[in-house]
Amino acid sequence: MSRGSTANLVFAAVADPTRRAMLEYLVPRPRSAGEIVSHFPKLTQPGVSQHLRVLREAQLVSVTAQAQQRIYSLKPEGLKTLHDWISKYQVFWTDKLEALEEHLDSKLESSKETVTRKK
Repeated sequence: MSRGSTANLVFAAVADPTRRAMLEYLVPRPRSAGEIVSHFPKLTQPGVSQHLRVLREAQLVSVTAQAQQRIYSLKPEGLKTLHDWISKYQVFWTDKLEALEEHLDSKLESSKETVTRKK
């Protein structure tokens, strides 16, 4: 699978709020399919399976068989695609935050000067 198509699968997978919630649910530890179904009571078992399939295809989770259970684990390296894309835009936030800091510092200095003059 090409890097571009993998990126598209990742972005499509995390575009859905239910799938994002499933990823968050898997952060602390791997979970069985049954645990995941129980955690999302508004979804049917086939619905949960469909979401998990999308996450597997996007390489965001892995599944292992343990006796009769399927255990799902988060694959954090799959999120690197998102991180790499978002990090390109971090410079905009950094610049904006630095400008805000300078603005607030100048306001603070102004107010200190005003207080000092009033004394």
